[in-house]
Amino acid sequence: MTIKIIRILAAAAILIFSILMLKTISQYTGFDKNVGFLLFKQKVVSNPYWMTFFYIHVFSITLCLLAGLTQFSNRFLRENKALHRWIGKIYVYNILIINVPACFVLGLFSNGGIIGITGFMLQNVLWAYFTIAAVLFIKKGNMAGHKKYMVLSYAVTTTAITFRIIKNLFYQESRHDYELFYGLNVWGSLILNLVAAYFIIRSQTLPLKTYVHDQNNK
Repeated sequence: MTIKIIRILAAAAILIFSILMLKTISQYTGFDKNVGFLLFKQKVVSNPYWMTFFYIHVFSITLCLLAGLTQFSNRFLRENKALHRWIGKIYVYNILIINVPACFVLGLFSNGGIIGITGFMLQNVLWAYFTIAAVLFIKKGNMAGHKKYMVLSYAVTTTAITFRIIKNLFYQESRHDYELFYGLNVWGSLILNLVAAYFIIRSQTLPLKTYVHDQNNK
């Protein structure tokens, strides 16, 4: 029951923050180079390649977040297998073909200095690895492996949300160095999400004796 409540709360949080991200992203629809995050990237906004990858990323990442919401419900999978596969393919193609290449370029020019750049590069490598592993496992018919790596992949996807939560809760311009805080936040959001993914995976792979014991005590 506790796990179910946590999952519901997590899904609700992701949905709410995805909607908020859509609101944030809407400010870029006018392609103004002096709004939002771009105010901090004035050194590269004149670079057409960087700007192209930036727009590709911001206009597609929310689709990854929303697609993932439906993919971890056993009930949804049982009742909508074809839709589950279709949404899963959109999620995988979005990450591997669109966002991993885009984020690689963006990561090279990341805020946060070398700390931020290395953090984003690691996120990108793990994002690709976990997603590819999930695909390979399902092609072999290994559902347990597929679910495990999809949880890890989605953990990396949602670092965008964790990053913003940490920034909004703890960053104070008068007290923190922006570059250092930004770089540490990149690493912190990744670590927090991977730890959360570890406990989710562990909860789904309890030994049979533990499961039976829990069921008998209900």
